[in-house]
Amino acid sequence: MLGSTHGTLTTNSRHARVAACGRPPGPAVHVHGRTAADEDVDVSGRPLHSAVPDLDRFFRPESVAVVGASDTEGRPNTGITRQLIAWAERVGARLHPVHPSRPAVFGLPCVPSVADLPEPVDLAVLLVRDPLPLMEELASAKVKFAVAFASGFAETGAEGAAAQARLSAAARRGGLRLLGPNTNLNAFEEFREDLEGPAIALITQSGHQGRPVFTLQELGIRLSHWAPTGNEADLETADFISYFASRPEVGAIAMYVEGLKDGRSFLLAADHAARAGVPVVAVKVGRTETGARTAASHTGKLTGSDAVVDAAMRQFGVIRVDGLDELQDTAALLARARPPLAEGVVVYSISGGTGAHFADLATAAGLPLPPLDAEKQAELHQWIPGELSVANPVDNGGHPVGDWRGRKIIDAILADPSVGVLICPITGPFPPMSDKLAQDLVDAAEHTDKLVCVVWGSPVGTEPAYRTTLLGSSRVATFRTFANCITAVRAYLEHHRFTAGYRSPFDDAPRTPSPSARKAQALLRPGEQLSEHAAKQLLRAYGIRVPREQLVTSAAAAVRAAGLVGYPVAMKASAPQLAHKTELGLVRLGLTSASQVRDTYRDLTDIARYEGVELDGVLVCQMVERGVEMVVGVTHDSLFGPTVTVGIGGVLVEVLRDTAVRVPPFGEDQARAMLTELRGRALLDGVRGLPPCDVDALVEVVLRVQRMALELGDDLAELDVNPLMVLPRGQGAVALDALAVCR
Repeated sequence: MLGSTHGTLTTNSRHARVAACGRPPGPAVHVHGRTAADEDVDVSGRPLHSAVPDLDRFFRPESVAVVGASDTEGRPNTGITRQLIAWAERVGARLHPVHPSRPAVFGLPCVPSVADLPEPVDLAVLLVRDPLPLMEELASAKVKFAVAFASGFAETGAEGAAAQARLSAAARRGGLRLLGPNTNLNAFEEFREDLEGPAIALITQSGHQGRPVFTLQELGIRLSHWAPTGNEADLETADFISYFASRPEVGAIAMYVEGLKDGRSFLLAADHAARAGVPVVAVKVGRTETGARTAASHTGKLTGSDAVVDAAMRQFGVIRVDGLDELQDTAALLARARPPLAEGVVVYSISGGTGAHFADLATAAGLPLPPLDAEKQAELHQWIPGELSVANPVDNGGHPVGDWRGRKIIDAILADPSVGVLICPITGPFPPMSDKLAQDLVDAAEHTDKLVCVVWGSPVGTEPAYRTTLLGSSRVATFRTFANCITAVRAYLEHHRFTAGYRSPFDDAPRTPSPSARKAQALLRPGEQLSEHAAKQLLRAYGIRVPREQLVTSAAAAVRAAGLVGYPVAMKASAPQLAHKTELGLVRLGLTSASQVRDTYRDLTDIARYEGVELDGVLVCQMVERGVEMVVGVTHDSLFGPTVTVGIGGVLVEVLRDTAVRVPPFGEDQARAMLTELRGRALLDGVRGLPPCDVDALVEVVLRVQRMALELGDDLAELDVNPLMVLPRGQGAVALDALAVCR
């Protein structure tokens, strides 16, 4: 199949991490059904560590009850019962059928109700239309886990969502953990036991979407778990991320996610995985309105703002890919490849055209393709004709691969200390060249700790060099498309770069309110939008610089204020609920005399009166002209709560839409990363003769606004600092205007 990974890499990188570092930091105390997280909470009372469920008895139960078991042919429950019996035998569990009118099912003694079970059970599988009436009975029997296949809940609308809420509440009251409803049998699939090396753990909200990853086993890639989360009335994606990241056999987590149940839980779980160094690769639907709407109707999930979801994933190292083929290829590579010894990527081919094509695509995607040094190039020219380029990409011209020179070339490239990855695109079979090249690559991979990748471009896929040589190797990563290879290698390098320097932002999240928070709380007006003057006082409480200004209520006071502020001045009408002053003509800039100030005061008050705006006064402000206009703001996302945005500001902010977003908490590194994402980032470096801006001051403002978002929480519904004038380097940043809305 085009785009699928066909090859494996045997490594013990995950095992090595666990052996060298022990368990990752974080929760360590296990309680029934869940790992008790550290009680540490942030300033808003939210947990700072992931609560890791103890799911061992879910995936490896000692005893299982099948409620609604059947052996009547033609019934849906019969096929499910048969599969569960086979699964229980594989995992060594005792299975007890439950049915009110059957003495036996498939020869196994059947009891009429959960209360009649001969022993406590770890897992109850509910093959009933409405699982809610069973919840109390399961709780009385001390059942640890239950699975509900039934549909007709949150995915159907408001009535179904209410039924799902009742089901969730019943599970909580009973102290059991529930998978589903609207889930399936994927957790009980048959996994191959003959495969070695780090495994992929799979999480899906649509069972069919996990099939391409599951079938990687047929190519020699190990899978250890599959969690089909369904509607997530109780157990959710975040629970399985945290659990899988704690399992020593798991080398990577692959997910297909339609929506997230809770943004905070997801971030804590992603943080847990990042601390453990376990890569998480995700397909997250909902990039478009149509995708989001379809996802909601499938599993009843919130998809959230896609820009915020995307940013949150990047913050915590979750690798987002677009297609299922990318999901399987990237997860397979990350699960099994050793950490890179260097970041340099070398492209090696038997065709100059192939090498140039691949190098173009790889460079555009951000892969580092450094030129080999003169000494290395001279070494390669011992075996490659001198007229061919060997700088990177390396073109051997074809003929050297047919004899002893082919292996020499590969070994020489891999011996270069700047090279961490060797990629060889083979666009199609051309025996004997392609056969010998494939064998040389496999043999070389057995004697190096560096990553060797092959792209086998033939659409046929039945060639012996591919089916036997490449797929038979446990050390070569083989892809079917250029794009998937580039995506996977880029993710591989980025993941190891990210985890090598990872420090959890939750470690530095504020635990107690600052003095600034107490000052700011006194300025908030519940349910109101603050005037510009009041919003600036809010900023001042957090140490964010604002211009010299005075709020006046007469023309004479305006003239006096202008003298104190210093000419030239700006004048603005000030009132709560006044968001767009410029459009109404309520802002005047560059006033240089008392007469201008006096006349402007009268003009502004006249316009406000005509527009029906009740002013609390007129601001006489210091003019700040030299700098780059930015915007910094706070909004609330339906999934993640407060989010912080920075971007190119001024009057064109809504036209340019050049912004970056992060979910608090985050540190200085993420604040600076936000700036690198802006298309207009070069403005801050100085263009057309202008001096570089004070980027450090801008970063400090972003971090102070983040602190405000964390400490004021839901009390601050929205904050918009626009423009924030970022002055030349060393001169700081000044908030020229601000809008704040209180809940």
